[in-house]
Amino acid sequence: MQISDILSVVKADFSAVDRLIHEQLASRVPLVEKIADYIVSSGGKRIRPLLVILTSKALQRSDEPALKLAAVIEFLHTATLLHDDVVDTSDMRRGNPTANAKWGNAPSVLVGDFLYSRAFQMMVELESLPVMKILSDATCVIAEGEVLQLTNVKNPDISEQQYRDVIHGKTAMLFEASTHAAAVLAQASLPQQQALQRYGTELGMAFQLIDDLLDYSGDAQELGKNVGDDLAEGKPTLPLIHAMATGSEEQRQVIRQAIRRGGLDQLEDIVRIVQDCGSLDYTRVQAQACADNAKQQLELLPPSEAKEALAALADIAVMRTH
Repeated sequence: MQISDILSVVKADFSAVDRLIHEQLASRVPLVEKIADYIVSSGGKRIRPLLVILTSKALQRSDEPALKLAAVIEFLHTATLLHDDVVDTSDMRRGNPTANAKWGNAPSVLVGDFLYSRAFQMMVELESLPVMKILSDATCVIAEGEVLQLTNVKNPDISEQQYRDVIHGKTAMLFEASTHAAAVLAQASLPQQQALQRYGTELGMAFQLIDDLLDYSGDAQELGKNVGDDLAEGKPTLPLIHAMATGSEEQRQVIRQAIRRGGLDQLEDIVRIVQDCGSLDYTRVQAQACADNAKQQLELLPPSEAKEALAALADIAVMRTH
């Protein structure tokens, strides 16, 4: 099953969410609307709202509140992107200039704040305290994950567990919140809620592991961002952590220096080292384990196209090239 097949399962609902997102971008301040519409319309895969819709359908509860929850999740995600690009001084995302590259840092941060605020306005309309708790807790964990990553920049002594803590916070948490909140909103049984929460966590981990792998093996045009961005920022991701743990002393020192300095002067050397050390293969194996764990969580769901699509999404997370 391809991503187009998955989207066909939820075509009408996905279109309704898209309309709702654009309706909710309305603002009395034209620049807010302009920047928000730019980033929301910039070609993202919208995996997180897709998870909300698929989870709701798999629980036989796809309705207006589910669509609103999907839009809330997309606004939360888009807000984090606006803030991340400022923090990372990124100038390219999804093959387009970032909002901060076009309009500057201050408007980007403030529009990110607007999207967070609008998300919480819509969240209140759901009238579900359990869902509000899941999403408000998630936003705190995401913010902590981003700060944790920031404190780890240019530090070559990060362990694999510390790396996993970062990617759980900054990426997997919103995947987890998407499926967990959808299950709670659909009034699923407690075992189903817990299984779907775990599914989201594992799927999010798989996605981020592959993202970090592609930073050393992808194609810039296909990725929609610059290859080597993580190295340029001095981020110690799993391919580098594994290579330092398994490579020769000389290879380890090359990586340590590259992380400490940041920049792309040694990108070719680093790519060669992570390949020689089997670090890209190791990262893919870890991503596959997460995807397999995610699929196991779906056993509590009744048979449906949506359930099959959720399982296929876990496979796509690992096999994708962008």
